[in-house]
Amino acid sequence: MKAKWKTEFANRFRRHEDELKWLYCELYHNDMKAYGYFTDMLYRLWEERPEKLKQIDRTREENPDWYKGHELVGMLMYVNAFAGTLKGVKKKLDYIADCGVNYLHLMPLLESPKGRSDGGYAVSNFRKVQPELGTMEDLADLADACHDKGIAVCLDFVMNHTSEDHEWARRAKAGEKEYQNRYFFYDDWTIPNAFEQTVPQVFPTTAPGNFTWCEEVQKVVMTTFYPYQWDLNYANPVVFNDMTDDMLNLCNHGVDIVRLDATPYIWKALGTTCRNLLQVHTLVRMIRMVCEIVCPGTLLLGEVVMEPSKVVPYFGTVEKPECHMLYNVTTMATVWHTVATRDVRLLEHQLRQVFALPSVYTFLNYLRCHDDIGWGLDYGFLSQFGQQEVPHKKYLNDYLTGKWPGSPARGELYNDDPRLGDARLCGTTASLCGVETARANGDQQAMDRALRLDEMLHAFIFTLSGVPVLYSGDEIAQENDNAYHDDPLKREDSRYLHRGDMDWKKAALRRRKTLPEGRIFNAIRRIEALHAEHPVFDTKADTWLLDTGSDQVLGIGRYYKGEQLLALFNFADQDRTAWIMDTKSYTDLIDGKEGDAGAVKVPAGGFRWLLHTFEENAQ
Repeated sequence: MKAKWKTEFANRFRRHEDELKWLYCELYHNDMKAYGYFTDMLYRLWEERPEKLKQIDRTREENPDWYKGHELVGMLMYVNAFAGTLKGVKKKLDYIADCGVNYLHLMPLLESPKGRSDGGYAVSNFRKVQPELGTMEDLADLADACHDKGIAVCLDFVMNHTSEDHEWARRAKAGEKEYQNRYFFYDDWTIPNAFEQTVPQVFPTTAPGNFTWCEEVQKVVMTTFYPYQWDLNYANPVVFNDMTDDMLNLCNHGVDIVRLDATPYIWKALGTTCRNLLQVHTLVRMIRMVCEIVCPGTLLLGEVVMEPSKVVPYFGTVEKPECHMLYNVTTMATVWHTVATRDVRLLEHQLRQVFALPSVYTFLNYLRCHDDIGWGLDYGFLSQFGQQEVPHKKYLNDYLTGKWPGSPARGELYNDDPRLGDARLCGTTASLCGVETARANGDQQAMDRALRLDEMLHAFIFTLSGVPVLYSGDEIAQENDNAYHDDPLKREDSRYLHRGDMDWKKAALRRRKTLPEGRIFNAIRRIEALHAEHPVFDTKADTWLLDTGSDQVLGIGRYYKGEQLLALFNFADQDRTAWIMDTKSYTDLIDGKEGDAGAVKVPAGGFRWLLHTFEENAQ
């Protein structure tokens, strides 16, 4: 350990030194020169870290579970769509706080080329904000203002690739071997073709294949996602060192939560799927230790869009943790499956797996995000009910795009592949629930049904353990942005259907409870307040499924610190009675009425939150 290192940094480094050195040297073949550069870099970044952020680090070190419990509520947004610029977002912080949000996820905002950005995921400069959004100083100012209001800031860090316009890529195109070695370049198609035998395609219709011909150097380069996104070679320690430097620089600008984008893809090996390889976990574990040394107030959010069995390993172990939080992606997709089928059995099956996991695991729960909905469902389970994958996916997409007779949903397909009978789905929560259709038809009864479903689905994500996250605009039932069809830079990507600009005229109506905007806003605020007030929503709570006697009514039980909650969600289009084997009396948290469990009426597309407080814990 270097004598010049100050005590605080040295103590943190000492706790991780043996494991960090072992993993680094094992991965990079005892390259001590690279390791020495790496450790010096960590100290430099700790020294550069602003004192205000170091104070936050110290506070969070004293309470390492600060992000758990039941206090955090997230919101996901695009800066340009929400308020134009970073300064604009800063001016809207009162609105964000009014939404009950204390975790702000800013979608990719670093420099990326126009028309070749994949929504900001093709980064050309990790140290520069997209000029029309502001500057790095603006990012730091916004983060500072957020911290003053008790709001944590989340930002994506695109680990797997850079834009072909990144300095490294430009120098690689210019023939510099050192920079070609930071990517995967091949003189001909022999090795790329061998990779293609085992590596799945991410976008088989819009960006087929995993490699692209680079005309400038007459070589083939690996491009897993899009041709303008070049995969980084993490077998090269320079890549890991410099990308870690870039990530910590964002942390030093006030980013509290780093979303590690496309985490499972970051290590490549011939003869494999190039997904979820053991070296990925080595890299993520090292990043976790790096953060605990330099900026221990920082959380890692892993983007692992896979089934639970492949997601959970990214938490690591209790002794050697990796990500702090992961997305509950399968639940999100299964919820929309349940909306379309009105059958809760698959959702029960999926939740049973989640509820069996240790409560130390923290998931982000959400209804919609910036991306499409992919139907990665458990078709083995569905097959026992006679459901086959291709026709079932077609039904789901037909229902949620409004093609199925009687469906009020208004979504659009993304990455439609008629050859495989596969497609993903886009649309805002409100439009998928039927708000758009009801408004267009002037049908008040249909509007009531759509809003009740919207409220119920939000109550569901707040019932689950973890961090509930709203997609910006959902709090005011914002509908699809059909105008994207007229924009030449957007119309080929139907995900822009749910990435429309924030409708501030609708937001101004949020206090008017008789309007759709006000009804949803106030319903969500009520749900948030109850979620924060009652310990039964804590992540440490026991959770289980309730037998409701109906395949259309989902029942969830929770218990913690003397409170027991029965949460009932009716996905049917008629009122249903849930038969609960329970003799206790309960208070309905929404309307305050008291009653016994047993036969509980749940309105069509609605929910009930029933709370029992045991006398020895009652105040």
